[in-house]
Amino acid sequence: MTIHRSTTSTKPARAAAATVLLALLTTLAAPVLAQKTGDLEVVAELPIRPGNVTPGPAGRVFATVHPLGAPADAQLIEITGKDSYKPWPTPALQRGKDAASDDRIDTPLGITYDGHGRVWIVDMGLNLGKTRLWAFDAASGRELHRIELPQKIAPKGSFVQDLVVDDVAGWVYLADIADPGLIAVEIGTGKARRFGGHAALKAEPDAVMVIGGKPIEFQGKPASVGVNPLTLSADRETLFFGAMNGRNWYAVPAKLLRTGASDARISASIRRVGPKPVSDGAATDAAGRHFFTNVNEGGIDVLDARGRLTPLVRDPRLDWPDSVHLSDSPWLYVSVNQLYKTPAFTGGADAGQPPYRVMRVWAGSSAR
Repeated sequence: MTIHRSTTSTKPARAAAATVLLALLTTLAAPVLAQKTGDLEVVAELPIRPGNVTPGPAGRVFATVHPLGAPADAQLIEITGKDSYKPWPTPALQRGKDAASDDRIDTPLGITYDGHGRVWIVDMGLNLGKTRLWAFDAASGRELHRIELPQKIAPKGSFVQDLVVDDVAGWVYLADIADPGLIAVEIGTGKARRFGGHAALKAEPDAVMVIGGKPIEFQGKPASVGVNPLTLSADRETLFFGAMNGRNWYAVPAKLLRTGASDARISASIRRVGPKPVSDGAATDAAGRHFFTNVNEGGIDVLDARGRLTPLVRDPRLDWPDSVHLSDSPWLYVSVNQLYKTPAFTGGADAGQPPYRVMRVWAGSSAR
């Protein structure tokens, strides 16, 4: 048998292959530019004001549309690109610019994604005169819960605008800024209780809202807003809260709200955790760090487990950072909406200038 061999030299081919291999190895070995604590990125720029924002599964991002902004075609949206969104879960469920009705979302603000794959919103019902909790399956958009709060818990005129969900015990905790109070709702039964009257829930006179050197007014008076941001500890056992116009961050055992403890016992159990800025939103991670939107200074602050409050980021694009939410990575998602430029604050025309933004900031270690 005769074996025929090529008479062409293989040296050039081998040399070319070696060059390609070397380039590939060099690329793989090159250092990846790591994120730095406080790095800030734009997720989306929108023509409408996001209210609160929450990261969902597989990189999805959901947001409410702020009810104090201009009328919009949707009240609950999913971010679909750098400058795009869609009504979620369906256009038919949105009030849009129409009159409010029981079968549609009215004026939602607080939003969160829980460990059972549910997107929760608190619908303040500013037009309907009733507060409702909605929950949707993130994967399918199917409605899972719709809970109307009793009038004695959230009467007409309430402004129940922030929420956290205990997906283990099955409870939702909310903050009402109109008559400063905390509300606890059992998901399975709709049973609710309210706690109010404590000084920790009220605005602090020395926590003045000043942006760009200008004192901010709300409905013609110096802005003075009570309990607003609230969070849960990773084990769901501690509820943290504070006033928007407040310099103090507080904690109370969540079990007391769930089990019907007396107001006196709840009051006696409230403790101060540390300082906070004038803030519209907060988040607490598994390491016990608390992140706050800093409205006055256009940034995000962090309170560590030792009680030290420090800036995480400052940026002129953080023009009224509203909500801040944890993701499964070290990114914190922030809604930015120039809220103090709406007519409720200016007393006149809307001074906001689109784009309004959803942003994210690197927290420095795994947030959850």
